[in-house]
Amino acid sequence: MKTWHRLAAKGFGIMVLLLTISLLLVFDTPLFGAQSSYSCSVQQGFNFEKNEQVIVGHITYLKIGGKELKADISVTDPENVQVHRNVFGVLSAVYWNGGYADPIQFSLQISTDNKNIIATMQHKSLSNTEVEVEFNVYDYDPKAKKYFKAFHSNNVRLKGLIQKSGGELAFRVNMDQNMEVVSPKNYTLSIGVMPQDISQQIHLAVSASDKFVKQWGVTVAK
Repeated sequence: MKTWHRLAAKGFGIMVLLLTISLLLVFDTPLFGAQSSYSCSVQQGFNFEKNEQVIVGHITYLKIGGKELKADISVTDPENVQVHRNVFGVLSAVYWNGGYADPIQFSLQISTDNKNIIATMQHKSLSNTEVEVEFNVYDYDPKAKKYFKAFHSNNVRLKGLIQKSGGELAFRVNMDQNMEVVSPKNYTLSIGVMPQDISQQIHLAVSASDKFVKQWGVTVAK
């Protein structure tokens, strides 16, 4: 009887595994975590506290359609809390499926001035969808007792294009003020960025010492 129970349990486990694999294949999601997904603290991004050990991120530079947007939000550098710098936006979420042709999807908080500029872009025909972006996502290493860059562009302006989804650009700003952080006033921008036809690098790390690089985009011969 016990043997039958063991076999039944083993059979059930195999069925669950096969079902999981099937669902992952349907939704095109890697089974073993090849994707990079980060949920960032907006509160920590705007008002950094040394005793908080949560993921935080910034877009430090953004150019859309040839227009360079102003870095006008002052934040603390998690790797050196004595340093303050201006960034374009404070990240709330970042997702990359891990493939060299996959888009990077950003959700972030931006200033009133940049919200107005981007809202105007949305209402016009954006013939130039080229994007240049620099970003940093920081995580905390409890062993080294310090923050490190977990997902970033390595101070290089990555060249991309605004992602198209269902014939529409994956590019929108919320006109309602985000209330998670009241001051300074900030608004949610969502943008998906596809790589241009050049080979670029995404830098990743799982601790302060364990780092690696992955390809984003591929050079197309002309």
